Amino acid sequence: MSLKSLIQIFILLLIFSIIGGVYYKYFDLNKDIIEETNLLEIDNQEQIKALEKKISDLELKNNELIKNIRSTNKVDKISPNNTQINTQDKKKLTQKKNDEKTEISSKEIKNFVKDVEYTSIDERGNKFYLLANSGKSNMNNNDILDLTNVRGEISSDKRDTIYIVSDFGQYNSLNSNSKFYENVIINYQEKQITCINFDINMETNKAIAYNDVIITDPKSVMKAGIVEFDLKTKNININPQTASAEVKVVTE
Repeated sequence: MSLKSLIQIFILLLIFSIIGGVYYKYFDLNKDIIEETNLLEIDNQEQIKALEKKISDLELKNNELIKNIRSTNKVDKISPNNTQINTQDKKKLTQKKNDEKTEISSKEIKNFVKDVEYTSIDERGNKFYLLANSGKSNMNNNDILDLTNVRGEISSDKRDTIYIVSDFGQYNSLNSNSKFYENVIINYQEKQITCINFDINMETNKAIAYNDVIITDPKSVMKAGIVEFDLKTKNININPQTASAEVKVVTE
């Protein structure tokens, strides 16, 4: 056999081996693809089955819930006694709330008074008159009445009347002592005194104006710390707030 024939046979064998290898690889890859596809299909089927099971469980729970709701409604319809008891309980609760509101309202009405008016006369004939738009019992002392929009007068047959006006006040029903506060205005003779606080002590026949005291008359304006009234003589004593301070006088 010639060398040329051997070479041709070798080339043919090589070609067949290459074709066989390619064919084997192709079908082997095909097989892997098919197996992978099958695995995916199996996995998908298992997921579908699990999902179907969850849906089925949810449907069962939903049906049980519907049955419970229907059975509850039936019980409510069949048992009128229960409905009656619930209605009675509601009525009792409503009545209790109304009673509580009535009790609170009664207390408020009892402690709240409109158009308060007091009059007292001492041994010397000094007359003290007090008027307020409204009043209510003090929380700390029932003998004291807290007042709003207060007007007061201290008068006698021999001396000029002292007039008092304030936003708020207190009146002690036991001793007739009074306290005026907030925007207090006192008029006596030709003087007008404005201050924050004005206290009247009927037992000592003294009255004191203090805190931002300003005294105005036709000729001057004075700023002082304290102004003392003697209710017996109706004399006025003007003092500075401290020993070192001076009474400021502005003459017009």
